Amino acid sequence: MTRALPVLLACLVAASAAADAPRARDLGVPFEGMPGPLNAITDVAGVTVGQVTLNEDLADGRKVRTGVTAILPRGRGTLDTNVYGAWFALNGNGEMTGTAWLEESGQLEGPVMITNTHSVGVVRDAVIAWRVRAGGADTSGYWWSLPIVAETWDGHLNDINGFHVRPQHVDRALDTAATGPVAEGNVGGGTGMICHEFKCGIGTASRRVTIADAPYMLGVLVQANYGLRDTLRIAGVPVGQHIRNDRVYSEPDPKAAETGSIIIVIGTDAPLLPHQLKRIARRATLGLGRMGSFAGNGSGDIFIAFSTANAKAFGDEPLSQSASLGNGDIDALFNATVQATEEAIVNAMVAARDMQGNEGHYAKALPHAELVRLLRQYGRAVKGSTPR
Repeated sequence: MTRALPVLLACLVAASAAADAPRARDLGVPFEGMPGPLNAITDVAGVTVGQVTLNEDLADGRKVRTGVTAILPRGRGTLDTNVYGAWFALNGNGEMTGTAWLEESGQLEGPVMITNTHSVGVVRDAVIAWRVRAGGADTSGYWWSLPIVAETWDGHLNDINGFHVRPQHVDRALDTAATGPVAEGNVGGGTGMICHEFKCGIGTASRRVTIADAPYMLGVLVQANYGLRDTLRIAGVPVGQHIRNDRVYSEPDPKAAETGSIIIVIGTDAPLLPHQLKRIARRATLGLGRMGSFAGNGSGDIFIAFSTANAKAFGDEPLSQSASLGNGDIDALFNATVQATEEAIVNAMVAARDMQGNEGHYAKALPHAELVRLLRQYGRAVKGSTPR
């Protein structure tokens, strides 16, 4: 069988996952703030997301459990118009390429890609090739590109040293990126990821805010692959201390260390400059902390934020102007970032499903009924909620 058919099937599975998988609010998990209509990063006008999921059992016994996720800040317009952006590393035991120029220029040039640790190189090169094919070279006579590609490790479930992510998968993720609902859980770059020793993956959420009578949207997408079981908290409930069976790795180990990672992508239509987006990116830390992360030495917790406003600032004029909110007026966006980050992670955990992976390894998903029981026990469940 050629690889084209599995990739096509994987895309169809990912496209339907958003409709089939329950989300945290469906189980009655309480969250602060007002979400957008999709409760996804695609609530930010113009943002598109594309995902390719590779879930194959090879003839030689190896298991492919990986993929790639693409976030395009301006959809197809990302090819032509940059956005202001910034990044922040809470703990840097991970990789996000292109950040030196992002820090220097304050501009995000192209999509944000997320994949597994050993596929960063092929994804980076494929993005450059995709851009070259998409149109003629710039005035220099060639394309100059430093793509943003981030990673988390899926080697427990995926044959990570098989290098199964190929350029055609990157092309498909980019070419099929769309607005609308975003598939969550075992999809895209999150296919083989584990979070707080439960199966995890991709999650997203959004928040509406009003500043000086003007409405704005902020969305978050995460690829979550971090954390220990015992520290997990959901809506303030110490879930990880109660659900101790079916651990992914082993029974409690006093020497266990936090060796996972999380990539957090934050997008907004609020007019913000790079230094303000750096402040937004830092606030994702607080949403992650609500979940029980302590960003251990072995964790790669890397965040990126962008604003889709100020499109006219990226033209060819020698003098450009940008509008921005005042620093004293962005507290609502800080709060929205914390809230949406927390919910995106819980959505990733709720949407994920049990997975059997490479070399007999497995990951059990968060049991919905047990989560609802604990929320009710602690008086935290939204009334009328039932597990699906």
